[in-house]
Amino acid sequence: MTTVLLTGFEPFGGDSSNPSGAAVNLVGSRWEGPEVLITAVLPVTFAGAAGRLRGLLREHRPDVVIAAGLAGGRAAIGLERVAVNLIDARIPDNDGDQPVDVPSVPGAAAARFATLPVKEIARRIADAGIPAEVSYTAGTFVCNHVFFTALEAAASATRAGFVHVPWSDEHAPSSDAATLPLAAIARALEIAVRTSLDVATDAAVPGGTLH
Repeated sequence: MTTVLLTGFEPFGGDSSNPSGAAVNLVGSRWEGPEVLITAVLPVTFAGAAGRLRGLLREHRPDVVIAAGLAGGRAAIGLERVAVNLIDARIPDNDGDQPVDVPSVPGAAAARFATLPVKEIARRIADAGIPAEVSYTAGTFVCNHVFFTALEAAASATRAGFVHVPWSDEHAPSSDAATLPLAAIARALEIAVRTSLDVATDAAVPGGTLH
């Protein structure tokens, strides 16, 4: 049976909610398969998130891994293409740890590319009326750490990647924050899962940036 692992994050940085975790839970509550969907909400801690992810990978041996996280300030769903092997924490994680200029995985490559069809996912999400883009930076906080860890720890045949989401309408910290409805964020994650399962080769369309 084909298995998908979909993860989000708990709140961090003093926020009371995290739309990535809420959207993952929503997707899990209405998933009808036929594939097995495993969902989890990870702690926003460098050690805890990576350890929990590695445990889930060992236990479930998924065919597809999609991790999601909050990118407050972004207005579109971001399909991350590159994970860097670097932790440079601007703020402490939820354990109070703030590593600076250390690798996510010592001895590993400097960067790795997502193995999901990121351009096709972005196109299909946009076709569903939800703003979406290919992104070339997942930051240097716990999101990127989980992204890089997933690519390093997953089995060689497993497709893995990361999706950044904006604030949800329901949980935005301020009235001027860029947001999407939580239902739209969940729908975007569902499209990401389905596209990753159905599409073997990514779309050969421009998706780069000038700066």
